[in-house]
Parts: sequence; structure tokens; C-alpha cells
Amino acid sequence: MELTGRLLIGKANVAVSTPEIKAINPATGEQLAPAYYAGSIAEVDQACELAKQANAEFRHSSLEKRAVFLETIADEIIAIGDALIERTMLETGLPRGRIEGERGRTCGQLRLFAEVVRSGESLDLRIDPAMPDRQPLPRVDLRLQNIAVGPVAVFGASNFPLAFSVAGGDTASAFAAGCPVVVKAHSAHPGTSEMIGRAIQSAVTKCDLPEGVFSMLYGIGNELGQALVTDQRIKAVGFTGSRSGGLALMKIAQARTEPIPVYAEMSSINPVFLLPDALEARGHKLAEGFIGSLTMGAGQFCTNPGVVIALSGKALDKFLSTATTTILDAAPQTMLTAGIYQAYKDGVSTLAKSKSVKSLGYGIESNQPNGCQSGLFITTAEDFLKDQTLRDEIFGSTSLVVECKDIDEMLSVASQLEGQLTTTLQMDDTDLDLAKALLPILEDKAGRIMVNGWPTGVEVCHAMVHGGPFPATSDPRTTSVGSAAIYRFLRPVCYQNLPQALLPETLTDKNSVDLPHLFDGKRVN
Repeated sequence: MELTGRLLIGKANVAVSTPEIKAINPATGEQLAPAYYAGSIAEVDQACELAKQANAEFRHSSLEKRAVFLETIADEIIAIGDALIERTMLETGLPRGRIEGERGRTCGQLRLFAEVVRSGESLDLRIDPAMPDRQPLPRVDLRLQNIAVGPVAVFGASNFPLAFSVAGGDTASAFAAGCPVVVKAHSAHPGTSEMIGRAIQSAVTKCDLPEGVFSMLYGIGNELGQALVTDQRIKAVGFTGSRSGGLALMKIAQARTEPIPVYAEMSSINPVFLLPDALEARGHKLAEGFIGSLTMGAGQFCTNPGVVIALSGKALDKFLSTATTTILDAAPQTMLTAGIYQAYKDGVSTLAKSKSVKSLGYGIESNQPNGCQSGLFITTAEDFLKDQTLRDEIFGSTSLVVECKDIDEMLSVASQLEGQLTTTLQMDDTDLDLAKALLPILEDKAGRIMVNGWPTGVEVCHAMVHGGPFPATSDPRTTSVGSAAIYRFLRPVCYQNLPQALLPETLTDKNSVDLPHLFDGKRVN
């Protein structure tokens, strides 16, 4: 596939004469051709108008047609072949295995949402038939289903160039709901974005959908993103990125004449609790597993274990000894962008300068551009509770151990944590009482609670929750991974006394019988 550097607005590949964006290979600092040109408010207007024009037809498209569309996107992505892998590696510095795995996850979640669409489950169909003879008052015919909220703006993420980007979970779930999508591609991987964007363009054409179902824009700075969120034709926003970026979009969205939801995944330190008996029995193994999770992918995961909490004592000392020895051998890895690398260095420097923090060890220093040197630090629970800055996320492979003098102090630390994507309990059966004391606290703090695992790695399935209380996300009721992500882009509509000819096809007497629904309060199918 020959890259063009053009914006994708509906079926058109648009050239503009505004400032150029060039991808940079983070491993070498080399600029990559071609140049990409930033869109302006005029291009936002074009994309949003096409999305508006496509909205009604796409929303009312059949479940089968929408499912086939999602599967066709996956097929088109696979058809790009090795060129996609190679370009993504150049733009991100990530290894081939990681990119191939992420491509599989991206296509897998598209096909998962195809299954979700076909099942009709997300429509939440409810039929309360008329009861004209009911006393003292008759009941009219009432029918409910979820419908698409309308055009959605999606912001591509830096750390997952495929799975959280142009055809990632936000886009896939919005398409599944029946929403047209306008993507702001991430400027760190514009070539990867163009390849995926053109695959979606092709799928739109092959499935005979209106062209405004998908558009993709590039932008420099904040202007284009602000224009997209303030456009009155956009009805919801999907975002994965920094807390500052998410908060800025939320503020813009709430200041609109018609405020809209921003589903932002932002900040999480993913605390891991090492319970006493597990730490005593297998501290060496836990330390190795922890460092492996911490350093995976240079720590550039939103579920990276940024804080470890444990009771002081000999078992913790042994854990720290193994963890420190292991991290000293941790090889440096290229970070995704120079900006991410600099933010990481600044965060580690701030942590290291804290008077209440002690450095335990650093990984091997890099002599290459943007090389992440891993770090491990320790503080007391007393200092952790006093200093809010110790709870700030450092995006990269650095973690802070919090040493608690007793169980009460551990419970206090848990209670003072902000909202998280994940929390982890490393425990044995004999730790059950302490786990029971922690669980109600952690339920209030996180979207996913796990036992005897590590938070890096998110399964794309029906039961997954990749969300959590603020600041992990902007809305703790939602998830950005898994089939439940579709509900972010749906809203319920009740149809009262509509004749069969006016009802959505899925709510008619003829078609609803084949789909799961409530009939007069009783589950059918």
C-alpha cells in the first residue's frame, strides 16, 4: 500500500496545504515519509456533515449488515499484510511480536462486536403489550430498544497504535452501536493510521454503506480536537490518553450548548497488594513476576503495576532483594515518542528527588534515543499517605513500593487511593481474612480486581471491565474493552402505540420473536 499523507473524509482522500506532520522512528530519530497534512476547522466541518448525513441510514441498518461491516474491516486489515506490521514497527519502536499480537487483538475485537450485533442483546428489547381492559386504567402498547447516540469522535491513542487507535475498541464499539465515527489520528503513527483508515474506507464501500460512516483527520496541537468535540453534530467522544488531555476534552464537551459524554480513559497506578502469607511463601517468584510485568513494553501500559503495597518484615526484605537484583538486569526499551520519554524522565526525576522516597535500583541505562531505564523505589505508608504526589502515575517502567507497619496502615493506604483501572491481591488461602477486609475498599476503587495475576494484559471478552472510578476514567459505569463497551454509544427510546409499520424492525411482532427481549416483564430467548 502506497502511503499518501492525505486526510480521509468519507470516500475522498483529501490533500490540504496546512502544516505537515512527519512520523519519527523513536528508536533512531529518523523522520519517515510521507509528510501528513493537518486538517482545519473546514475539514472537521466536512467530516461531521458527512457523518450527520450517514447517521439515520447507518443507525437503521440491519444487524446482519452491521456485523458483516465489522468483519469486513477485520478482513481488510489482515489483507494489508506485512506492510502494516513493518510500518507500525518503524513508527513506534515496538517489536514485531507485539504488533502482530495487537493486530490479532484488533481484528478479534471487531469480530467479537460482530457477534454482539448479531445477538441483538445490546438492543435491550422490551415489549409491554397493550392491556385495553385493565382496571382501573388501561395500558397502552409500550416498546423499548437502545439506538445509536449519533456520530462519535474517537481520539487515537499513542500506546496502542492498532487496538486503541483508528479501528480500536472505541471505533469498533461505536460502529457496532450504529454510530458514524470521525477519528482524530495520533500524530505519532500517521502511516499506520492511514493504512487502517483506508481499510475501513474499503469496508464501507464493499458493504454499500453511506460514505460518512467513517472519516479520519490529522491535527497538530489542540485546535482540531477542540473543533471536533465542539461540533454540534458529534454526540459522544472516545479518548485514551493523559489525565490532562481527558479533563480538557471533558471541559470542552460540558461547555457546549448541548453537553455530550466524553468516555476518557486517563490515569491509573494499578496497586498490587502483597498479602503476608503469599509474600512469605513465594516472595522470590512474586518479585520476578512483578518486574516482568513492570518492564513489559517499557511499562507503556495503562495497567502497569505502578505501586506495590506490603507489610514490613523479613518476607518483604527478601522480595525487595530479588526485585532489585532483577531490575538491575532489565534491558532498556525504546519508548513510543520523544515526548513520552521526556515525561517519563521528568516523573522519575521528581520521584527520586523526594525526601520521603529511597531508590532501590535502576535497570541498564540506554545509549539509544528514547530508551527507557527501569526504576524501583520505596517509601513508607506514612509518607505515602501524606504526599499526594507519590500517587501520581509515571507512564513507564518505574514502580514505588509502599511499606506498611501493620494491617491497619495497609487498609488506610487502600482507602486513600484514587480510582484505578485495576487492583491486584497476591494471596494464599491463609490470607483470606485480610483479603475480605480489603475487598469492599477495592470495589470502590477499581473496575477490575484480580487475584494472583499481574494487571498487564487485558482479555477482550464479554466479562472484561477496562474502566474504573475517576481519574482512571471519566465515567465509572463504563468500559472501553469488552462487549459491554457498546453501551457507551447507545441510548434507550420508548415507542408508545406505534403501528407495526412505524416500529423499528427489531421491535415488530414479526422480528422481535427471534431476538432476546422482555415480554411483559418475562425474558424471552
